[in-house]
Amino acid sequence: MTPFLKFSLKHRTNGASHGGADEQSVISIRGITKDYLMGEETLHVLRGVSLDIQRGEFVSIMGPSGSGKSTLMNILGALDQPTSGEYFLDGKDISRLSSRALAQIRNRKIGFVFQNFNLLKRTTALRQVELPLIYANASDRRSKAKAALTSVGLDQRLNHLPSELSGGQQQRVAIARALVTNPAIILADEPTGNLDSRSGTEVMQIFQRLNEQDGITTIFVTHDPWIARHTKRVVMIRDGQIVADQAVARPLVAGVDQRPSEAQELQSMLQDAYGGKPEEYT
Repeated sequence: MTPFLKFSLKHRTNGASHGGADEQSVISIRGITKDYLMGEETLHVLRGVSLDIQRGEFVSIMGPSGSGKSTLMNILGALDQPTSGEYFLDGKDISRLSSRALAQIRNRKIGFVFQNFNLLKRTTALRQVELPLIYANASDRRSKAKAALTSVGLDQRLNHLPSELSGGQQQRVAIARALVTNPAIILADEPTGNLDSRSGTEVMQIFQRLNEQDGITTIFVTHDPWIARHTKRVVMIRDGQIVADQAVARPLVAGVDQRPSEAQELQSMLQDAYGGKPEEYT
């Protein structure tokens, strides 16, 4: 039987090298550390992480709770600064920028999609998507926002409030908002985590289309192996260090590959762990 929980991975050699950013990399980090002072103790959350993400890649970052993946996501999203190391985003070292400069980077270079959507309750879908353009003082905001919403299938929901949209539709508004400034990367934190299976599939189809057809560099942060298998590369982090970085040999196709039942997942897990014939676990 197919091992549902086992990744079909191809070994990947990390392209990180010392002495600056790779010309093909939209993200290039070198020796990133992050420490927090906890009273008299120093907590080492990231321990010398180096990683390249090429333009047009679709990558998942995975790790257990406490692994450092959320801290890494915050640094990649310019929400926090590393204690040491270098971070090149679209060719520019942003690891030592001021808070104000980082805010400008976030607005222009990074599109965020969060598990909880982060929509304003009393604001229409169209206005939600216009907001990043307002902050960027961009022109032709309304037409750009309409185009972004149309690209995620919401051209008939422009004037709807979040309360008038399903969870999947709200997440599509969030994706349109992330896309509208034409960012260098989309950073998505558990983007299907609060959705039912149908809505989650629809959202994953949008991400796969945006990556395949438009070449948008996309980074997922997830704990779910099934979601990660829809991307093209998986980076696993544990105890503040990258422990695996591999390409997915055959990414799953949203809407085509069906998630197994809990019984099938358990059967697969037992077979992977203990071996034997499939019929022994039925």
